[in-house]
Amino acid sequence: MNPDFPLWLRAGHLINFILIGMLLRSGWEMLSSLPRLWWRKDCAPGTEWLRFTSRKLPKEEGVYTSLMDEKSLSPLIGLPGRENIGLGRHWHGLSVMFWVLNGLVYVTLLFATGLWRRIVPTSWDVIPEAWHSLLTYLSFSTPSIEHFTPYDALQQLGYTFVIFVLAPFMMLTGVAMSPAIRSRYPWYVKFWGGHQGARSLHFIGMVLMTGFIIMHVCLVFLVHREHNVVHMVFGDVDTGRAAQAITILVAVVVAVVAFWIFLSYWSLADRRRAQRFTVAFTEFGRRVFLNWMKPRNQHQTTYTDADISQFHWTNGLPPTPEESPEWHAAREDGWKSWTLTLKDEVNGTETVLTLDDLKALPQVSYVATHTCMQGWSATSRWTGVRLQDVIAKLGPKPDGANYVMIESFGLAQVMYDNRPREPFYACIDLGMLAEDDTILAYERNGHPIEEYLGGPARVRIESGHGYKMVKWVRSLHWIADYSVFGDGQGGTREDSSMQAFNGRI
Repeated sequence: MNPDFPLWLRAGHLINFILIGMLLRSGWEMLSSLPRLWWRKDCAPGTEWLRFTSRKLPKEEGVYTSLMDEKSLSPLIGLPGRENIGLGRHWHGLSVMFWVLNGLVYVTLLFATGLWRRIVPTSWDVIPEAWHSLLTYLSFSTPSIEHFTPYDALQQLGYTFVIFVLAPFMMLTGVAMSPAIRSRYPWYVKFWGGHQGARSLHFIGMVLMTGFIIMHVCLVFLVHREHNVVHMVFGDVDTGRAAQAITILVAVVVAVVAFWIFLSYWSLADRRRAQRFTVAFTEFGRRVFLNWMKPRNQHQTTYTDADISQFHWTNGLPPTPEESPEWHAAREDGWKSWTLTLKDEVNGTETVLTLDDLKALPQVSYVATHTCMQGWSATSRWTGVRLQDVIAKLGPKPDGANYVMIESFGLAQVMYDNRPREPFYACIDLGMLAEDDTILAYERNGHPIEEYLGGPARVRIESGHGYKMVKWVRSLHWIADYSVFGDGQGGTREDSSMQAFNGRI
């Protein structure tokens, strides 16, 4: 057995191949939910630097929702495909956790065994040698076998770049899109050019990673195939077993591709089952790495009015007169008859507040970036009152109350099982409620909140994605357990798009 190709090295490559495929396919599913990329922080129509759709966006705000822009990927391409961003995000999170773990084990063993020396160049001679190899490949020739000991100079530079530059770059830009990071360390997101800068850079990294994988796999079979496949399968240099190694390698690649596709159809066959399975892993990662990150009220110093976006997307349209005659009646009289109902589902009590009652409470105002799990973002100044001050008008928190349920006058855009649309709701835990940046906002950029963005009052939770920030708020409820409401997942988006209850991702 050649010590240069131990079992852990070959196993790590196989695991990485499986996980990279899952990462790419779930990433494509997420991209298909908003198939546009911007450098601008406001995602204004017509300012994309790249798009994968022929749809033209209207310039007017509030007439076109981001869900209308979603494209459906085949399950043969996306994980899981068919407009399932919630499950796509779960699969992506699960794959990231195991990919990073596999990478840490690989790098640790690489340095522990000294095998890093064959990947990381230790001499500047690698530059001219790599250039010579590149010219050889471009001439459609093959470098002599003696250059592969076990890798030639061009391979060394490629592996070093991917392992120690590109992979960490993907992790760093991916983390920058997390609401938990944005609310705790907003300066870090700004460093990458904001949410859209991080998203675009992450996409570019994905293209580079995909290109490397395609090139790597192709060269395995095109350049000294009899040596490469024996190394990869058996770990030695007995070229007499090349045919056997090729057969095994091809069979493994086919099996992995079949496994990728199986995950898609298995997920689509029972989306709730797939949600439970993936959340079991991703929730552990959130608890360890993200949930402890509470906002530090840095919006005042990190974002200013100069950062305010010129355009703001929306997801969901205001309720129609048929869906909510109460909301429309209040709209007609300038919100004078609009009321917010506060309920204690534990003790069975309730009270009602008007818009003037809300404005009489201590005011909070800050500039923050809104992000949707589909990918768009917008920065605004939000003004309102802390949600904990609002619910406190009902009295002290009742014993046994663990969540606040927020109901909307509006309906869900779609239900995952195609049943009639139900009133939109979301539940938040006591930790989110206690955050100073969790507010019931009634102004945006110094003006009453636009109707399409949730007027006259909407929730803002800066440590979460937009799906928790209920628009057209109707009522707040103290509840003991969210499992008895809706489909028991903690909110309409969780019920209908298989997103996780916790939004700090």
